[in-house]
Amino acid sequence: MADGWDEDADGVMRLPSGRLIRGRGLRRAMPTGHPPRFGVYLLGSAPPEFGWTSRWIRWPDFWLPRDRAYTEEVLIEALHRAESERVEIACGGGIGRTGTALACLAIIDGVPADEAVAFVRRHYHHQAVETPWQKRFVARFRS
Repeated sequence: MADGWDEDADGVMRLPSGRLIRGRGLRRAMPTGHPPRFGVYLLGSAPPEFGWTSRWIRWPDFWLPRDRAYTEEVLIEALHRAESERVEIACGGGIGRTGTALACLAIIDGVPADEAVAFVRRHYHHQAVETPWQKRFVARFRS
């Protein structure tokens, strides 16, 4: 990928298609290196302006996104953009909401729904997808 992430960079996960997506927690310092060109921000209130194209999914901490259809639409956009751009998905801590969104993205990219949480825990963060309802959201995503 001409303008993608370095696979060894902090928080970067490789999807089955080979696309790279960075997950991160906004409460932590911005990782070194190139900034994203597109970001998906999973927050209960609107994020600040970052200086790159972004989408906001209204998603309170520890809960689920307010609009399931919009969430899927934005994740599909992120997957397409990751073919040629640096894409990040982020929430406050970078584990629960971000892990849930990454698991849903993995499903869109071909990972079976019943394997998506384990995939993200193996390739992104071992505690990703924190709550039972987040796990259920992933299991039922696209069904």
